[in-house]
Amino acid sequence: MASATFIKKLREEATCSICLELMTEPVSINCGHSYCHQCMVAFTGNRSSDTSSPGIFRCPQCRKPFQSGSLRPNKQLRGMIETFKEMNENMCTEHGDQLHLFCEDDGQLLCWCCERSPQHKGHVTASVQDAWPGYWVKLLKAISKLKSTKAEYLQLKLDTTRKIRSWEKKIKREEERIHSEFTNLHTFLHQEEEFYMHRLEKEKEQKLSRLQDNIAYMDNKIEELNNGILELDKKCQCSARNLLQGIKDTLSRVSAINLEIPEDVSLELHTVCNVSEIHLSVRKILKRHQVNVSPDPDTSNQKLLIRLNEEKTTIYPRNLVESQTSKRWNDIICMLGHERFTSGRHYFEVEMGAGAEGAVGVCLENVPRDIDIARKPQSGFWAIRQRKSKGCSALTSPPTFIPLRNQPEVIGIFLDCDAGIISFYNATLGSHIYTFPKASFSHALRPYFEAYPYFSLLWTS
Repeated sequence: MASATFIKKLREEATCSICLELMTEPVSINCGHSYCHQCMVAFTGNRSSDTSSPGIFRCPQCRKPFQSGSLRPNKQLRGMIETFKEMNENMCTEHGDQLHLFCEDDGQLLCWCCERSPQHKGHVTASVQDAWPGYWVKLLKAISKLKSTKAEYLQLKLDTTRKIRSWEKKIKREEERIHSEFTNLHTFLHQEEEFYMHRLEKEKEQKLSRLQDNIAYMDNKIEELNNGILELDKKCQCSARNLLQGIKDTLSRVSAINLEIPEDVSLELHTVCNVSEIHLSVRKILKRHQVNVSPDPDTSNQKLLIRLNEEKTTIYPRNLVESQTSKRWNDIICMLGHERFTSGRHYFEVEMGAGAEGAVGVCLENVPRDIDIARKPQSGFWAIRQRKSKGCSALTSPPTFIPLRNQPEVIGIFLDCDAGIISFYNATLGSHIYTFPKASFSHALRPYFEAYPYFSLLWTS
């Protein structure tokens, strides 16, 4: 059995006198001394050779000359060093005996002398062969736990990535909605649009930043778990003694690793652009161009009944046959207003009764009235229609559905004859409903109303 003195002497023989560590890839020079290969490469590279004999250097120990090209691998010494390392790993550095025992209390490998020392007196010990299977099973369980925790982090990362995509889509939809609202409200809401877009962008970046921080946090945790798994995998492949070396600390560190879910980031949108909050300003500007409108009974379809009072005109569908004139509509249950618009800006409002169905807008004065013509811009009509079963739609070709949360009680119609713009607003909320594409008008425009049987509409004058 090797003594501690012998082990010490053997280590000294295998130690490189340059780096003072066990030699790595030992090489010998002419004088017989050996060093690490890298140490000699650095030695010859950092020192100047003899000026009288280029390429000649002197041994660091005996100062005998040698050439840099004369380095020879010392395989015998290399094998001895490997044997020494293997032997040293299984030997007690204090007593020089084999490490046959494992101390359960201290988690250390012991020799027979160590077991009898006061330091380990009364401790529970077992042979290496008896102790290592149980700890091997514990390591496998620890690996399983780390892998399970890693899988949970990967799923959390995937969920967070999906949240980011969902958040970006939600932000994009909200940006489009806000942009559309403010574009159609034109220049008088430009500053408000900039304000809300800035707030929305700031909220977007704040939450995205938090989500990205969560991703980075989980990446770090996953990397930590990967390192732990590799470490434990490597330890499981070691010899019994190496597996037990430091096992207590290893398992203690592993047991301390638990899933720590980062703080959840809510995708609730706090920046809400409610145009109705500023509807008073919108209506104030629109009402600068408000005109009074009144129905023209001479253009009314024979199935419409008109009742006049001081505040508003009520128009009802009815089953009554009246005399037919060239001004009346024959096949469409509708009528026109008295007013003719040829230039400038004009705004008027139509109040819809509860549950009313109908269409309101403007049309060219010269559209045919003796046939059931399609109501669309190409035929000279710019109107929106409201039906209980189908909701609100713009009379384009084909009709354009307009998603509205609530049925407008008062519809405002804004007409800019010179710019060719016709827009519709929810006059109660001050919110934009629809704007037709720009057009040019060949004839005068007149207010247009179309009703359906058994429902009423109130035309504010």
